[in-house]
Amino acid sequence: MDNFFKQDLKISFLVGIVAGFLFWLVLKNIGLLTGSAAGAAAVLSLAVITPLGYLVGYWLSRRWPVMLQFVKFGIVGGLNFLVDLGILNLLIFLTGITAGFYYSVFKASSFIVAVINSYFWNKYWTFHAGNGPRTVEFIKFFTVNLIGFGINVSTASFVVNTVGAPVGVSGELWANAGAATAAIVALFWNFIGMKFIVFKK
Repeated sequence: MDNFFKQDLKISFLVGIVAGFLFWLVLKNIGLLTGSAAGAAAVLSLAVITPLGYLVGYWLSRRWPVMLQFVKFGIVGGLNFLVDLGILNLLIFLTGITAGFYYSVFKASSFIVAVINSYFWNKYWTFHAGNGPRTVEFIKFFTVNLIGFGINVSTASFVVNTVGAPVGVSGELWANAGAATAAIVALFWNFIGMKFIVFKK
């Protein structure tokens, strides 16, 4: 087991803990978790699942080298998704607004913070494109994410504002469902854009 593998495994474990804590906060805000035991279970489950996912990617990369990058991209994407949801839920919690124009503003704001987080994680961990931020690279990154931004916010806004929450589903839960749908739709564009446009070698 080389040092690079050990370091990546530790990083994936730490990402899992942070993601688990954010996941717990989101679930608590939308009313799906009560009690500290359930919160601890949410944190521990992601602290275990994340490094296991990395191990699967590492194993698959022996046959398909791109799989390790894809799995690391997925781990970073999961963290970014929870950063996005965490900020979105904080804004919803502070204002009580779960739909309409301000929901779209909240979603745009949370997405921008998640994108900044994504740049550094993907540059230095997923794609190992070190040597500090570069202007051309950042312009490409910005362009890819501007398209991803359009896909993400328009999908979330469509689900929340056009489709609307089904009967019996709270505004908070549906706002998060819209954000989750947007993240899934944007995932493949983001990976292709990062690998082949922004951080290509």
